[in-house]
Amino acid sequence: MASKKITIVVVPEGPRKIRQIKIPRFWIFSLVVVFLTASLSVAWVVRDYLSIKKDLPRLSSLQEENSLQRQQITSLSGKVEAINQKMVELKEFDRKVRDMVSLDPSKVSGMDSSREQRQFIGIGGSDSSLAGSNSPSEKGHKKLVRLMYRSLDNLDSDISVQKDEKAELLRLLDRQKSILASTPSVWPARGWVSSAFGYRLSPFTSEKELHRGLDICGRRGSPVIAPADGVVFYVEWDPGYGKTVIINHGYGLNTMYAHLDKVFVKKGQAVKRHQEIAQVGDSGRTTGSHLHYEVHLNGVPVNPIRYILN
Repeated sequence: MASKKITIVVVPEGPRKIRQIKIPRFWIFSLVVVFLTASLSVAWVVRDYLSIKKDLPRLSSLQEENSLQRQQITSLSGKVEAINQKMVELKEFDRKVRDMVSLDPSKVSGMDSSREQRQFIGIGGSDSSLAGSNSPSEKGHKKLVRLMYRSLDNLDSDISVQKDEKAELLRLLDRQKSILASTPSVWPARGWVSSAFGYRLSPFTSEKELHRGLDICGRRGSPVIAPADGVVFYVEWDPGYGKTVIINHGYGLNTMYAHLDKVFVKKGQAVKRHQEIAQVGDSGRTTGSHLHYEVHLNGVPVNPIRYILN
């Protein structure tokens, strides 16, 4: 069966013969399809061209921003590395402080030796392939970012540990400060020592006896001060010692003051180092005005000179 055709009549000017052109309909349909396809393709290319041309400034800006971000990340990696180094120095300083106060770091906050020995991950920012804008290394850039994240994670973990350690160290130093404040360290009165700690001949019986403290001769009414912080434990009259005061300094330390004239404190009162607690006198059994001063460690009399720094 012959395909249907379309006849095109061409009428020329003049005496020329009229011509007829017969074209199969299939060809016409194919030409229309090709024309429409070509038109759509051209329109698509033009649209893409216009879109790309419109986005060129934004793409250029993004490239500049990306280059700037690379430089900033490289600079930031150097700063992170510097912080890591500062943390290492801080840990070394912390170790020296703990050595001074005799604190074992492995017993603080459950930290084990492997954690203490673990070093920070070092990252550098001097790689030319990262800094060069003409031929940047995408692989090196991604690796640097990964290392920075790991290093920051380590910093966060170590800062948490350091925080716990510093809190423990602060508690220890507070305790040491309390111990120092409560340890007798100054003369309780002005004067000269007429009788030291140890065995002597009794001024009353002339027999050998253990003198449990220091006898500090001074003018009657001169001040007697507390040599350390504490709480008044005892204020009484004793037939031998006369007016007597005992201060409990904690940590097993007590100090006693005897033969007093006037007493300015009462039982249960908190006192501070250098605070005047009484006056030198000659009460009780004595040959003259002086202060009898004793230091007891866990209930045992010890030489008070050991607890006087000046």
